[in-house]
Amino acid sequence: SVQEKKIFAVKGPYPVIRSLLRARGWVERKLPCDDRRLKQQLRDQKKQRLETESSADGDEKGQAMLNPHGGAQPSLETTEPPHYPSLCNEEEEDKQEDEEEDSEDSDDIHDLMSYLVRDQVPNFLWTIRLNSIDQELLQKIEVVNRYHWVHPLSTKEGLCLSLQNLPWVEQADPDTFFPRCYRLGTVEEREAFIEDFRLTAARSLLKLALEKAGDKLVGTEQCPKSDKGPGWHRSPCHSQKGQGTSSPPRLVEEALEVCEQHLAVLGHQDIDRKTPSPCRTCIDWDSFLQDYYHVAHEGAGLALSGAQQERCQDLLRRLAEQLPQVSIEGHLNVWILKPSAKSRGRGIVCTTRLEEVLRLARGCTTPAVRVCQWVVQKYVEQPLTIFDTKFDIRQWFLVTDGNPLTVWFYQDCYLRFCSEPFSLHHLEHSRHLCNVSIQKRYKKSPHQDPRVPPHRVWSSKQFQGYLAQLGRGDAWHQVMVPGMKAAILNSLRCAQDHMGFRKGSFELFGADFLVGKDCQPWLLEINSCPTMSPSSVVTRRLCANVQRDTLRLVLDHKDNPSCSIGAFELIYKEVGWGLGGGQAAPGTCEAPTPCYVSLQAAVPPRPTVGISLMVKGCSLKKP
Repeated sequence: SVQEKKIFAVKGPYPVIRSLLRARGWVERKLPCDDRRLKQQLRDQKKQRLETESSADGDEKGQAMLNPHGGAQPSLETTEPPHYPSLCNEEEEDKQEDEEEDSEDSDDIHDLMSYLVRDQVPNFLWTIRLNSIDQELLQKIEVVNRYHWVHPLSTKEGLCLSLQNLPWVEQADPDTFFPRCYRLGTVEEREAFIEDFRLTAARSLLKLALEKAGDKLVGTEQCPKSDKGPGWHRSPCHSQKGQGTSSPPRLVEEALEVCEQHLAVLGHQDIDRKTPSPCRTCIDWDSFLQDYYHVAHEGAGLALSGAQQERCQDLLRRLAEQLPQVSIEGHLNVWILKPSAKSRGRGIVCTTRLEEVLRLARGCTTPAVRVCQWVVQKYVEQPLTIFDTKFDIRQWFLVTDGNPLTVWFYQDCYLRFCSEPFSLHHLEHSRHLCNVSIQKRYKKSPHQDPRVPPHRVWSSKQFQGYLAQLGRGDAWHQVMVPGMKAAILNSLRCAQDHMGFRKGSFELFGADFLVGKDCQPWLLEINSCPTMSPSSVVTRRLCANVQRDTLRLVLDHKDNPSCSIGAFELIYKEVGWGLGGGQAAPGTCEAPTPCYVSLQAAVPPRPTVGISLMVKGCSLKKP
């Protein structure tokens, strides 16, 4: 194994990786914390053996060694190995593998072999995090499953900032695949969010006005019983009190005025104005928002004339032509706040009130060099649901090189369901966060459709079957998959120059997508080191498959391009050096075309990456 460079190390809950590499003939080197445990156990064994030998008959000395389970074992000169206790509590393999395992404890051999290669540098490392590995040792390992710096892609703040710079890298608009997102820790973006919230409220009011005939409500949703989770805020249902009142007559006219001015801004008709954004001062926004809340959340009536109805329809149509995200907006103007660098749904808050967002933002205003604590993102109020239940898609992709950028798309993915029916009138975790780590806290709601799977997970093939039943079978391959590929590639392209790649290494990412009612996928976030813990029969199979195929790709494909790589598909690889272009695999979606491929080695950037166009200089005296 040493001569063939087949020594590996695993750090984290990855029993499948460990099993697959052992089956390939690789030998595991236990990392330092495990080595210390092994050495201590070997010292204890030696001490017990010496004590046993001193009291045993002289004819048996040197011919037998201590068996911790009782009895004698042959010496190392025989073919049967001695017993070394298991060093760690690994996760169980699936039942079939356990049943096929013979009576001999396989860890006996592996622990002995690990001890024999304890001084060798591993050739391959699969770890859950790099900071748990000795940095001197890490520099010597040839292949590692993590890159040094991926924050511009894998943190919420980093992805938000990276996609803001997308128009400078590609001819693409992030608003077509990434819900609007702002970093609340910066003054400029917080002000931009406030303006966006107000304008969205005006559009929402026009939509509500069109759905109300006089003071009669139409399409009002029945409010289920609340099962509130921490950090979530209820959006009140239309109350009896609200239904008996009416909003001020000026409210619709103000919303129309705001939307007309916004259209003028979008058409650059405000270029000669002295103020950059007339929408900020055209009305009393505090009063407008309170009246909007009264209509949207308390059911107050709206008076709408025939002329106003025509203006509403015309403005919303023209705004939809200019704003790609009008289709995901509803009536309640819901926004979702996320901690910048947390995962698994921790700390997320959802609210419909501007003052609530700003209250949370007050404590996170930081200098530009520090990481912002919160990002706020437009919530997709018009998602595609299955059996009236919200779901999202976990989609894997693999980056095997950063220079030239090489991206592989995994053709199998899975859907994660919530445990309560979808409703915007109650914003609990159980209805709106699809993370497995969140949903496992909840039992399936009695109000939920019984056709929702008990483990709340579907494979992509099951989803395709469901779409076919709806008569939308082509949507998966013609809309969703190309949309997910394009979103992944655009995200990588704009973050590429700020990531710390390393030759010979790779990283598997998990992208989370939400699907709109028009089947358009919307990128929510990208996770580094996605979980491989099986939470259901579906994820047990898919997680094992993607780990197997990843090893095939990074270990076998380089020397044998014709080898099987399972469900991986090459969707992008930069070609050429200096001025050149990007190349997508045949049959895949159109990939972004880079202007050049940098020859400079990647260096870890600052935690906050931005573009500054300021030039400082000083005067020079004439000679």
